[in-house]
Amino acid sequence: MSPAAASGRARSAPRAAPPQPAYLLHRHDWSESSLILDLLGRDEGRVVLVAKGAKRPHSNFRTVLLPLQRLLVVHGRRKPQPLDAQEEGGEVLPLKSAEWAGGPPLPQGQALLAGFYLNELLLKLLPRHDPHPRLFDAYALTVAALGERPTPPLAPLLRAFELLLLRELGLLPALDHDTLRQRPLADADPAQPAALRPEAGLVLLPPGDEGPERAPPALPAAQWCALEAALQALAPQLGGIEPPAGAAVQAAFARLQAGCAAPALRPLLRGVLHYHLGGRPLHTRQLMADLATAP
Repeated sequence: MSPAAASGRARSAPRAAPPQPAYLLHRHDWSESSLILDLLGRDEGRVVLVAKGAKRPHSNFRTVLLPLQRLLVVHGRRKPQPLDAQEEGGEVLPLKSAEWAGGPPLPQGQALLAGFYLNELLLKLLPRHDPHPRLFDAYALTVAALGERPTPPLAPLLRAFELLLLRELGLLPALDHDTLRQRPLADADPAQPAALRPEAGLVLLPPGDEGPERAPPALPAAQWCALEAALQALAPQLGGIEPPAGAAVQAAFARLQAGCAAPALRPLLRGVLHYHLGGRPLHTRQLMADLATAP
């Protein structure tokens, strides 16, 4: 082969794909030595990979493929091939390399269960190969907070992520308008209650109404407006964050969490999530509730 031909071949050789940030959402056995991985990637969304040999004693994957830890992964780009008829979509790519990208330690106790709850939400609501860079960053911020010592209050943190998830998936209406009437909540009495309903969106309720319209619980109009403002302040800063997140991002995320402290927000968002999950139960949420009430 002539030097010119060799040079041409070298130039045409495809470059290796750069490592991509990702988080492990779920893993299960495929064979005696290999694992199937469900990952959330910033650039590709949910992807399913096979980690061949990951269960072998000396595999480098054993200490890296952990949940709630930021990873840098490289996977094959060949044409997806069917692996198992029972696998969702039936398309799996080979994992080539994975390394820990640094960050907070693994959450502990209730914070660990809260992290598994986030993973279950993503597995059940996010389709494969549907990139959501802003959602990836929202997840990364939430996971980093779960790993802090001491652990921050979990309820506002989880409600903030639920709002960001629903908004990114197009399942959350504008929280500063009555959805059906398209009436700005700023025109209403700040204390007038409004309820978030899965099928109707945000609905202003008659003041003092104590009938069925008040179930599920409601929040004051002013509080919904504050939540919408916090979401809009954070959204432009998501989508390309490199850890550690800057002070402006952290402040915007803290502002959203502060607006999520109302206990009534939990059942409101639970109803919306239940509707969009099609009635499928969230096992981690039930486990957290059981542990919280255990003697």
